[in-house]
Amino acid sequence: MSKAAHFIYVFVMAIIVVAITAIIVYYGFSYYATGLEQRFFDPVHPTLKPSGTIGHGLGIAGSLLMMIGVFSYMTRKRMRWLSRIGVLKHWLEFHIFLCTLGPILLLFHTAFKFGGIVAISFWSMVMVFLSGIIGRFIYIQIPRTIEGRELSLSEVRNMKKDIGEVITDSIDSESESYRIITESVKRKFVADRGNLIASIVKTFFEDRETISRVRKALKQNNLKHDQYKKISGLVKNEISLNRRIDRLQTMQNLFKYWHVAHLPFAIVMLIIMLIHVGVTITFGYRWIF
Repeated sequence: MSKAAHFIYVFVMAIIVVAITAIIVYYGFSYYATGLEQRFFDPVHPTLKPSGTIGHGLGIAGSLLMMIGVFSYMTRKRMRWLSRIGVLKHWLEFHIFLCTLGPILLLFHTAFKFGGIVAISFWSMVMVFLSGIIGRFIYIQIPRTIEGRELSLSEVRNMKKDIGEVITDSIDSESESYRIITESVKRKFVADRGNLIASIVKTFFEDRETISRVRKALKQNNLKHDQYKKISGLVKNEISLNRRIDRLQTMQNLFKYWHVAHLPFAIVMLIIMLIHVGVTITFGYRWIF
């Protein structure tokens, strides 16, 4: 999949989530904003209540999306014969899409009324969703191949380039600009800053300042646009690799711990969801069938 096609792929999924959410909010805003006691008298109550035509349908659709999103990604990861079907990264993005849209539909299915054993499933779903966001952040911090295989530290180090050799043809090796650029991509010892989040935020701004300094140096050399773009991109990539090398072991450990927290919530959510569906069918709720 080309970069353009991948952008369209992600963009379409994002638009679908936003559009469906906007449509539901537009149609049912007055109902959802009404107090629980007054909803019975609202004209759309028969359709938007959890057992209503639309409300019930949202629950079915949301549950299916969640289950498809979870089990399709798990199957793709564990079944070797599926490794030839698409790139794991794209499967993960599809998993995120389904497991974002699914909870949104389930939220409107509940009509924002939580109680009983279903409340446990709902809040487990919320925890799965929030932990998924955290997991996605950790996941993208760990360098991987295009197929999604995690790279080792030595493999990441081998990705680094000698930028001094790359820019020699464009910038005088004796100039101040050359020194600024080569210094910007050198790995520096980073002392333990304690708080990981604070460290990430601080290094982010440090890197932005470094890139800005490099761009100023490049502009002083009257480079052609393609040369400027190439060197600027190389510098950004090298700085990114430096940070990933610095945090690689930490992120790998965090990812292991994340699975320990994410999976139990997902299991609890799915089990109670299945119990809820079973009870619903037992009591005769058949939706439109």
